[in-house]
Amino acid sequence: MSASASPVGCYGRITSAGAIRPGHLGEVMVSIRGGVEAFLAKDVDGGSIGPYEEVVVVKYDPPRTVYVSRIDDSVRSIEQER
Repeated sequence: MSASASPVGCYGRITSAGAIRPGHLGEVMVSIRGGVEAFLAKDVDGGSIGPYEEVVVVKYDPPRTVYVSRIDDSVRSIEQER
């Protein structure tokens, strides 16, 4: 994977101090490029996402901001079957 690969579709977890609140950025650790990188994060729906919640990146705003959505139980079960 190249250094410029997009994080869209990658999974991550909101950091302990990086909860996302409406109108405010949070922080997410995203599994990408064979490692884990920190990104500023916003909820794609404009809501809140608490610390330690698992998310998926749905939009990327370079250089370090991503829009994320919670991973629901149906996505988790599909991923576990792979």
